[in-house]
Amino acid sequence: MDEYYTLRGYKIKNEEVLSSSMEDYIEMIYRISFGSDEVRVNDLSVALNVQPPSTTKMIKRLSSEGYVYYEKYGLIKLTDKGNDIGAYLLKRHKTIYEFLKIIGIENDLLEQTEKLEHAINENTLLRIKELTDFLNNCSEYEKNITET
Repeated sequence: MDEYYTLRGYKIKNEEVLSSSMEDYIEMIYRISFGSDEVRVNDLSVALNVQPPSTTKMIKRLSSEGYVYYEKYGLIKLTDKGNDIGAYLLKRHKTIYEFLKIIGIENDLLEQTEKLEHAINENTLLRIKELTDFLNNCSEYEKNITET
């Protein structure tokens, strides 16, 4: 029989490096930086619906971990490491969002996406992506799901 852990236990067992909150910040910096190279604490605070002091604290932490460049009152810029992770996190978000949309989740789609994206490993994400791609190309499935 497999060993059972709590969610926190699995995170500890798998030595999770980035917290869900850290991932959210990196993903949002990545998203904002598409439209502008100028990402500021206030922009990030508004986008994540958090207070600027909380944003500053997290940015300092991400900077010390090598994910962002940041100088007090200056711009926030992802490092190469942060940029790579940001691209992966956005891809993960879009994959889960699209999957949930395909299976008919509507009312709390963003909330469910957010909850799931932090609890999934790369292999499971790959399988969800493959299934989503298959379902997107399966006209019979699409016809059945829209009729329900």
